[in-house]
Amino acid sequence: MSDLPLIQADRAVPPPAATPTTGGRRRRLRLLSRTDRVVITLMVLVPLLLVTAFVWLPAAATVVLSSTDWDGIGPLNEIDFVGARNYSDVVNIYPPFVPAIQNNLLWLAVLFLVATPFGMFLAVLLDKELRGSRFYQTALYLPVVLSLALIGFVWQLLYSRDQGLINAVFGSSIDWYGDSNVNIWAVMVASGWRHVGYIMLLYLAGLKGVDPSLREAAAVDGASESRTFFRVVFPVLRPINVIVLVVTVIESLRAFDLVWVVNKGRNGLELISALVTQNVVGEASRIGFGSALATIMLVVSLVFITIYLATVMRENRQ
Repeated sequence: MSDLPLIQADRAVPPPAATPTTGGRRRRLRLLSRTDRVVITLMVLVPLLLVTAFVWLPAAATVVLSSTDWDGIGPLNEIDFVGARNYSDVVNIYPPFVPAIQNNLLWLAVLFLVATPFGMFLAVLLDKELRGSRFYQTALYLPVVLSLALIGFVWQLLYSRDQGLINAVFGSSIDWYGDSNVNIWAVMVASGWRHVGYIMLLYLAGLKGVDPSLREAAAVDGASESRTFFRVVFPVLRPINVIVLVVTVIESLRAFDLVWVVNKGRNGLELISALVTQNVVGEASRIGFGSALATIMLVVSLVFITIYLATVMRENRQ
């Protein structure tokens, strides 16, 4: 009888939880049917193969070709490697390169300092659930689903020198797309029109995820709406801010469709992406030289993409 309480106490103590082992994981994998394993394998391999074939292999080929003088016509075994000569020629003896860098930086500045804050401002207004906010969201986001080439044609109706709406309203005869002194500003307005809707949607999604108690606590402390936003809400949106920064930089670098529709990236609209196209698929057909320009774009893009990925991984660890 004296042993009974000890036996019951032993039974009351739960056994220690088993730690996951490699064998346990293997047993769980065996529970999947053959069809499940095939589906999972395809879901992993197919995207991996597509990304490798259409992104990483072309990128690697571009870097390799940037050190050659291949014109795209001769056989691959006759390619001559010239080292860093193409990069030296791009910087020293290629006149459109400096204007293209300046235009890309100007594009980045306008998108970052004008279009992005305006998109954030619209997101803050629409977050207040104004009457008709759904309609405004749709109307402002609609340009995002349009290609930049189509946006160029749409704005041509406004910018046309002879039949454009702007010249008709103001009684002017400015050639908005043809004048090299104003065409860069004209296309950036059109690009910013599209960019504002994209930024608005990103910030609107971020604002919906902000804890309402933060705003309530700031209101109790007597903070104004603007002070609450910049001191409380905006710091919480740090992941969104990083995404917006990366998106804005990439948009400014890959700006191509709009200027190509206007005048193929010439006469004041030189951009790095347009120069790449002119050299690779244009009349010059200088594959190596165009690949050097593309590699410069790739390196700049990778810097900001790396910053974005490092930020996201840091947030996930926290």
